[in-house]
Amino acid sequence: MASLQELLEQKEALDREIENTKQQERAQAIEKVRSLMSQYGLTVADLAAGNPAKKGKTGKKVAAKYRNTKTGETWSGRGLQPKWLKAQLAAGKKLSDFAV
Repeated sequence: MASLQELLEQKEALDREIENTKQQERAQAIEKVRSLMSQYGLTVADLAAGNPAKKGKTGKKVAAKYRNTKTGETWSGRGLQPKWLKAQLAAGKKLSDFAV
């Protein structure tokens, strides 16, 4: 069985080896990024600009198409119907009764 001192020395050696490996892999990653940037003609500004494929999507809210006149709750008509609307439709009302 190894002594505490031997284990501590092994730990220090491993810590040094981990740090060296991190530095080497980081340098390799930087070189790979530089190579890709050169290959595609990219700049640092291009990287900061974000994803150009997502330019058209702004994430705007969709206007409400249906409103519960009793509570003021609304639904855009997208996704699952809300519980209040399902209950009203089950009670015999029409979807057009709630149109905004």
